[in-house]
Amino acid sequence: METRAPFVIVGAFILAAIGAVFGFVYWLNNSGGIGARTSYNLQFNGPVPGLLVGASVLFNGIRVGEVTGLSLAPDSPRRVNAVIAVTPDTPVRADTKVGLDFQGLTGVPVVALEGGSQLANSGPVPTLIAEPGAGQSMTQAARDALRRVDDVLAVNAAPLQDTIANLKTFSDGLARNTGKLDGILAGLERMTGGGAGNASKVIYDISAPQDLAPPKKQIKGQLVIPEPTALLMFDTQRVLFTPPGTEPADFANVQWSDSIPKLFQAKLLQSFENYDPAHAPLRPMDALETDYQLLIDIRSFQVTQEGGPSANISLSAKIVGKNGRVIATRLFQSKKAIEKLDPQMTAAAFNAAFGDIATELVSWTAALVS
Repeated sequence: METRAPFVIVGAFILAAIGAVFGFVYWLNNSGGIGARTSYNLQFNGPVPGLLVGASVLFNGIRVGEVTGLSLAPDSPRRVNAVIAVTPDTPVRADTKVGLDFQGLTGVPVVALEGGSQLANSGPVPTLIAEPGAGQSMTQAARDALRRVDDVLAVNAAPLQDTIANLKTFSDGLARNTGKLDGILAGLERMTGGGAGNASKVIYDISAPQDLAPPKKQIKGQLVIPEPTALLMFDTQRVLFTPPGTEPADFANVQWSDSIPKLFQAKLLQSFENYDPAHAPLRPMDALETDYQLLIDIRSFQVTQEGGPSANISLSAKIVGKNGRVIATRLFQSKKAIEKLDPQMTAAAFNAAFGDIATELVSWTAALVS
């Protein structure tokens, strides 16, 4: 008996230690679950995959208890009844939302409770109904989404095939017309001044005549010269050619110092200043009072190729009084041959043609408004 007594003591100690370990683990797993608990009934109207007795119960993300019972409803094949036990201070209300949450990489299901809007406890809480689809896992949700996508694709298979065929036809058309598209894009680059490889522009100007005869008659009153009117084709800085399409390649990067109407207006003002500085005309925006207006309509300012290249400038001029009455009208034209069709000789011919017209126009205007 004395020999066997130590073995009995040792065995009892080992059993007690094992029981203490299991008790400690149970206490840790239930966060003190051996204390007071309040039970609630839950109802899921659908499957609850993976939910087990002992699963955690979270309220607003905080663990407050565990699942203590699971059962199937005899009167409804789709319904699952559950019983949870939570700490007494958990604020479960009649409008508390119930659902399932899947945590971790393995997707362990837990019961998730979310607080409702009811603040005060109004008595016993009835059976809490889970939201529709609460037991749907991420895997099941992905399957349902893929199934819906597959249904949409099946219904619209014919339109999708037509769309793909149309895209193929469109891409084939683009492939056949690649050269034309490159030409269009290059033209747009040139028109907008874009393109990294564009050569720098060569700017040419025309000069107001300096050797005007001293004024025999001074200009009386305030003369105003508005910006000349012209067809839209003349509102450009390019050197224009007629007939169109006869422009030499070396004129591609040549331009005037301003658009043709603005250039014409500036040089006419300078011509009148050179004739009579004390009574020089003004632009409309600079004149408070206007006695006369010199209205110019540009009819031609381009290189004519027929019969040999020449710089051709023609315009109509009207002098209008303060009351809007037309005092006089006259046509002016000058044509200068271009010895060699290059930018420099062309600019010189335009300069000579403008000098003739400006000299004649100044004399004609001064005689009428003196």
